[in-house]
This record gives sequence, C-alpha cells and structure tokens, in this order.
Amino acid sequence: MAEVIKLTFNPFQENTYIIYDETKECIIIDPGCYTPAERQMLSDVIKKHSLQPVRLINTHCHLDHVFGNQYVADTYGLKLEIHKGELVVLDAAPQSAVLYGLAMPSEQLSPPPGNYLKEGEQVKFGNTTLDILFTPGHSPASISFYCEKDRFVIAGDVLFLGSIGRTDLPGGNFDTLIKSIMEQLIPLGDDVIVYSGHGPETSIGYEKVHNPFL
Repeated sequence: MAEVIKLTFNPFQENTYIIYDETKECIIIDPGCYTPAERQMLSDVIKKHSLQPVRLINTHCHLDHVFGNQYVADTYGLKLEIHKGELVVLDAAPQSAVLYGLAMPSEQLSPPPGNYLKEGEQVKFGNTTLDILFTPGHSPASISFYCEKDRFVIAGDVLFLGSIGRTDLPGGNFDTLIKSIMEQLIPLGDDVIVYSGHGPETSIGYEKVHNPFL
C-alpha cells in the first residue's frame, strides 16, 4: 500500500510529497525546500522512515515547486523528470524568483531534466504504479499522478480544496484548466483523495459538490 507524506515549504507554503510503500522505495514530487533547514527536514523525514528515494518528479515547474530539485538530485543521485512542455517554465524559474524578491543561489538552480514524462505512461517504484494524467491550464504542461489501487491523485496546482489553480501566469488558461479537471480528475471517482500543491487534501466527491469553479 502506498503512503503519502506531505511537507510544506518555502514562502509560498508549497506542498512537497514523498510517496512510498512497503518496499521502502520512494519518490519525491515537487521538492519546494528553500532554506537549509527545510532541506534538512526533507532528509530527516526520509531517514526517519528508512526510505530509499528512487525518482525525482515535478508536476509542473513554477519556482515554488523546484527550489529543492538540485538538493534532491545531488543528495540522492537522481535525475529530474518532468513533462517536456514544462521546460520553458523551468528555464524561467530564476527570473520568476527575482520578480518575487527571492534569491535563487547556484545550489538552488534546478538541474536540467534527465527524463521526460508523457501522459498515458506510468511511474513505477517498489510495488506502486501511478498513472500520468495530462492536466494543463495552471501551467502549460502540468501532469498529475493517479494511484488507482490506493485511490489518490497528486494534482499539483490544478485543483484545491474549494478552488482551482491560478491561470494568470504565462502558459495558464482558465478554459484549459477547467477542461483538465472535468476530463482527467472528476472521472477518477468521488472517493479519490486529492493531494494538492498548496493547502489541505480534499476529495473528488467533495469538490464536485462544493467547488464554486466546478
């Protein structure tokens, strides 16, 4: 059975996810650890649970989701995996940081991708399989990760408790985002837990009834 650990990092209160199963292999999704203390917290949790990180993945590449990419890559010998359509966003992260008055020193500059993920493919580790869903709209090529067996989806900034991702950033589009939610996430089923890039988890069923955007 897959277990999900959520850690909240950086000034944007971004959710970083560690997913692992009984094999103790784990994947790290959207490491947003910004300060040395946050990077140490990530490693401490991995050590506490005796986990072996085997993959480093971004749902999308806005700067708050990539602050820790270099640290994870260096510490655990992993290559970054993203959708190819997010490369332009990843490349723009240092400039985006300046706009928010944040520094991105060399140790926080993300490494280039070592692998591109495609919708319809799967992410496998240990005894766990995640389906890759193409969910653009908040960013040009955001992807979500659905665990059919354990009934959850890692949705990045696509869907939140009572809200949706913003669409006013470069590459964002409101109609595209709503289409992604309605065609890719809603059909997963009311019982599916949604782990979002910010804020608490929710469920598909709850959002169908209470989300004003849907």
